[in-house]
Amino acid sequence: MFFEYPKLLWLLILPLLLIAHYLYLELAGRRPHMRVSTSAAWKGSGVLNVIRHLPFALRIAALVLIIICIARPRSSTQVEKIDTEGIDIVLAMDVSTSMLARDFTPDRISAAKDIAIEFIAQRPSDRMGIVVFAGESYTQCPLTTDRATLINLMKDVQTDLIEDGTAIGNGLATAVARMKDSDAKSRVIILLTDGVNNSGEIAPQTAAEIAKTYGIRVYTIGVGANGTAPYPVMTPWGVRVQDVQVEIDEDLLKGIAEATGGRYFRATDNTKLSEIYSEINKMEKARTTIDSFPVYKELFGDYALAALLCLLLELLVRLLMRRLP
Repeated sequence: MFFEYPKLLWLLILPLLLIAHYLYLELAGRRPHMRVSTSAAWKGSGVLNVIRHLPFALRIAALVLIIICIARPRSSTQVEKIDTEGIDIVLAMDVSTSMLARDFTPDRISAAKDIAIEFIAQRPSDRMGIVVFAGESYTQCPLTTDRATLINLMKDVQTDLIEDGTAIGNGLATAVARMKDSDAKSRVIILLTDGVNNSGEIAPQTAAEIAKTYGIRVYTIGVGANGTAPYPVMTPWGVRVQDVQVEIDEDLLKGIAEATGGRYFRATDNTKLSEIYSEINKMEKARTTIDSFPVYKELFGDYALAALLCLLLELLVRLLMRRLP
């Protein structure tokens, strides 16, 4: 056992001072007294002479326990080994305006964010990051194990924040840059897009070769219904939903996945996209055991309970003493 705030144990001087003061009063004969006509009622009452000190002893014991309690006693005798996935994952997400198409509920980007958040919550042991891309790319969140921050930053992902377009190569290259120095046992990029590469300085095939060089596996997901999809279009009469042709370069996405040892998936609705993330979640299970670490157990609760019992006993003893002759 050890204490989180050991300096507070100096307060134990207070009970010692109170005991010294109590003994001084006893030895100096300054105890409370009264005159009676006869002492017959108190003959053979040696037990009472002992009991009368009990309330003070209980109060001192409670004070000692409270001081120990606020010093926060802890135990680290238990040791635990834990398993971790040992995987770094970057979610590279297309945020071009075509992600506003409504073949998903309520639209592609909202569905992609919600399902990605579920995926993040299911992998508490992995480091994860977020890269977004349209006509250019940037890092929304670097690799981290802080799930709350990661989820909040995923919620902030939206279209119209950067130049429009679909720079798949730039998005993939940025994701690779985020984990090229990682020493994780397994490194994975999940690249989600709904279009055809039409901008950016880096060709998708070049980015795939870079990922392969670093041993990074890329899972690609093509998002969009087959044929046409309802898309909000601005007209002189306001926003109107019109059916537009869905164009996804599946050959390119398959090539990226095959070159890096990953897989290509096609998501045509929310359910299919959720199933894809679940499948990736099951495939990426490179478990490893990390070094043991102490499991701290807080002990202040036991001392607080003992202090409370002492105070209750003191109250009980005082009530009983009042009833004694």
